[in-house]
Amino acid sequence: MFLAAIFLAIIGIVGYFIYENNFKALIPAEAKKLVNPIAPSAAVLQASKPVYLEQCANCHGETGKGNGPDAMMYDPSPSDFTDAAAMAKFTDGEFFYQITEGKKPMPSFKKRLTQEQRWQLVLFVRSFSKK
Repeated sequence: MFLAAIFLAIIGIVGYFIYENNFKALIPAEAKKLVNPIAPSAAVLQASKPVYLEQCANCHGETGKGNGPDAMMYDPSPSDFTDAAAMAKFTDGEFFYQITEGKKPMPSFKKRLTQEQRWQLVLFVRSFSKK
């Protein structure tokens, strides 16, 4: 009985680890290769800021630290966009895919935002780690 409990605990821990850390592996290869068609500029950041504040800041925080007013309600916690090392691990295509398709508890924005707005958000969230 004790060994069965340990076995189940190990399976649960491994499952959690896979869920949390391997979402990147679930992103299709073609999505990882997508290149942002929008060039970064002050105008793009200015245009995307209201979208970010309306759609993302409640969880990811106004400054992108993952500490928005709703952040504590979610497990896993919202991503910290100010972590330059973590941000560097993802391509623009991966961010676009995550914004488009969602990652529980984050909803999909495929129907809520235009393709242009989603690409602009990729640039906006990247801007937090470049300050």
